[in-house]
Amino acid sequence: MESIQPDLKAPRERLCQIITPVGMLGYGFNVADVEFGLQLSLEAKAPTAIILDSGSTDSGPAKLALGTMTCPRSAYERDLRQLIRLVQRYHVPLLISSAGGDGSNAHVNEFLEIIRETLETSGSSSLKVLSIYCETRKEWLLHQLEAGKVSGCGPCVPALTVEDIKATPTIVGQIGPEPMVRAMAAHPEFDILVAGRAYDPSPFVAFCAFKSSTNSYASALNLSSTVLGGFTHMGKLMECGGACATPKCAASMATIYCDGSFDIRPLASGSRCTATSVAAHALYEKCRPDILHGPGGCLDLTTANYSVLDDRITVHVDGSVFKASKHANTPYTMKFEGAKIIGHRTIFMGSFCDPILIQQLPSLLSRVRAYVTEQHSHVGEAWSLYFHIYGFNPSIPAEHRGEVFLVGEALAENQALATDIASCARVACVHGAYAGQKATSGNFGMGIGGKLEIEMGVCAEFSVYHLVELEEGQEYAQEIQFLEERESAKEVDGKFLKWEMRVLGKGPRIDKTDCQAPGKNTNGERINTLAPGSRSTPTTASSAPKTLGDIASVVRSKNAGPYEITLDVIFDDPAVYQRIKEARL
Repeated sequence: MESIQPDLKAPRERLCQIITPVGMLGYGFNVADVEFGLQLSLEAKAPTAIILDSGSTDSGPAKLALGTMTCPRSAYERDLRQLIRLVQRYHVPLLISSAGGDGSNAHVNEFLEIIRETLETSGSSSLKVLSIYCETRKEWLLHQLEAGKVSGCGPCVPALTVEDIKATPTIVGQIGPEPMVRAMAAHPEFDILVAGRAYDPSPFVAFCAFKSSTNSYASALNLSSTVLGGFTHMGKLMECGGACATPKCAASMATIYCDGSFDIRPLASGSRCTATSVAAHALYEKCRPDILHGPGGCLDLTTANYSVLDDRITVHVDGSVFKASKHANTPYTMKFEGAKIIGHRTIFMGSFCDPILIQQLPSLLSRVRAYVTEQHSHVGEAWSLYFHIYGFNPSIPAEHRGEVFLVGEALAENQALATDIASCARVACVHGAYAGQKATSGNFGMGIGGKLEIEMGVCAEFSVYHLVELEEGQEYAQEIQFLEERESAKEVDGKFLKWEMRVLGKGPRIDKTDCQAPGKNTNGERINTLAPGSRSTPTTASSAPKTLGDIASVVRSKNAGPYEITLDVIFDDPAVYQRIKEARL
């Protein structure tokens, strides 16, 4: 995949540069790596932004149903405090999407409050902050459902019902770049942008589109398909930080050119991008690597090229194409997400180590379930019991099996019943009889954390994960100009998306002509090069491979949204790949 481009060294006009400290705000990052990237950007003298995502459905539906955030507030305070220092020192804008994990209006406001607190306690300069709100009303979504404009986001997603919508407290739309471009164009000197739920590449595309239109407003989807394709492909890579590098790392940097092509590199010392590692990232969280759907169209990577530059750290990418739905005369679609409460949950956990029991574990757990059902035959409320088994492989001979770990999960209409179900199942795991039993004092090692059962509280599940066909112009946002518009949930001029500008902090505004000079780094020397002995090399098949790991460079599984799971196996050697494919393993 390391293609050769004859004009690779030809001069290209830089559009902008983007630095991503980490793939998820709140996870922490290495400030020295980010400052290294900022110093490089100052030397290149191209417009630069710090952009990172804060959202995902990976951690489940609780955020949308319960109003919680992915990370503790203190983690966001730590990361935002460091990012604000970089904004003030290097005079670059900061863009954050999907605030708090779910991108709800409440979490956008929570981030704004953290920014306000940080600026007031530090006594630093004030900052111009843009906020974008992405929630919609149940009534609006019900109307779209009645109009036949709603479909599941993927073949595994169940059909949306009126009951699902009514039971869902918070519904967010996953926006494209359009609302961000419009807000930035209205306030070109902004310092921070905090967006609600957004398609992961959206803030990256938005900043590039903003710069390509010379800080003025133009629809992101009016760009050429190759330029927009490059912006979107770059955003798809950068939103995960340095995950497309080998070894993967937190921070990455992209240089974007006016023709839509871009360079991408990690910022951690010892990591590098390869053509394979960058191209393979298209598989990450996706069921297919060539066509990636998003708001308003799809990214087509069938003609993308990946070329390693002379530094052996950076990969140049071109040939990506974004196919806008409007060019196919189809409606602009946006994904909406929501979750509802379905009951209360209690868990128990522990391990089995008796090989006699382990070889007949499925039979034992079947009897455990029957025992719990018998003991609760008088209960009228609905309940369910699930077993999550780790380390059980019936193909391994009994004498070679290790311990098996079990998590039992009881779900019921109330907490007391859930705990009763879990306790009954745990007792049956401890004292259940089985053929050939010799360990008669108990089967189950338990009590982790001093608890027999652990009450988990209310349980949520996704209730909205659906695409909606928008009317023309609904992908844009309306500016909030009056307090009553901020507090109202109703659409403004037919648009449910809204944005607002605020100045936070009490100090003077940043003097953007007085930027930190290159070469000065408060965190000491930072050199990001690959020492001769540290260069990572492609995985090669061993002389006598026995497992998939012996011949593949990547073996990973990942959920692709709440309803699908992907398994990726990637080979560096095309000949090995072809042999495995022909073997039909």
